[in-house]
Amino acid sequence: MTSLDKPTEETSADDARAVTEAALFEAFGGVRGMVETVVPGLLFVTIYTINRDLHLSAIAALAVSLVLVVVRLVMKDTVKHAFSGVFGVAFGVVFAMMTGNAKDFYLPGMLYTLGLGLAYIITTLCGVPLIGLILGPVFKENLSWRTRNPGRKKAYAKASYAWGAILLAKCAILFPLYWWADTTQLGWVLVALKIPPFLLAVYLTWVFLAKAPAPIDVFAEMEAEEKAAEERDRQAAAARSAEQ
Repeated sequence: MTSLDKPTEETSADDARAVTEAALFEAFGGVRGMVETVVPGLLFVTIYTINRDLHLSAIAALAVSLVLVVVRLVMKDTVKHAFSGVFGVAFGVVFAMMTGNAKDFYLPGMLYTLGLGLAYIITTLCGVPLIGLILGPVFKENLSWRTRNPGRKKAYAKASYAWGAILLAKCAILFPLYWWADTTQLGWVLVALKIPPFLLAVYLTWVFLAKAPAPIDVFAEMEAEEKAAEERDRQAAAARSAEQ
């Protein structure tokens, strides 16, 4: 093996970053997931800005959410992000229709953001960072980071605090607008705040995890243990045959 063929720390670091990027892309839906998150709300506020028709705006937002799900089903792609968008829009439509206040279309999503931000902070304070629970299965490490990989647990804690702080800061902007601004002002600010805070949180997560120890692949460990057990059984069977 030449010096060029030998693995280096830089190569290992690049591999770790690539794995982290791929896992984050899978967990959070990538560009397509962001588009599916933004489009229904953007359509709602656009139509409402033009004609102030709550029913038409709500129906259009719900319809486009369903279309996004159908497209994913036809393409045989994962639908979890699109389905979550449908449920979010449906709750918003129900709230707005029940109260007759167009601003209530955004209220379920705002409450969800508030609850999620608090969950990131509280779970981290309790020693079980939420981002670790989300990404652990994606990295095939499950909960091994809690007891066997302290450096990785620390990275998950930092990332969870970052997510919590960003989401709570977003709520600090939106909730006053819910009370004081009109529907179109709230809607356009909410659309503007959909992607940038999310990208910032994902970027910080990538930074923290790229510097953390590599995940422990518990699935590979289980497979190796199963193979070792099978080999021990074969050796024991061979030993018994030799004795007979």
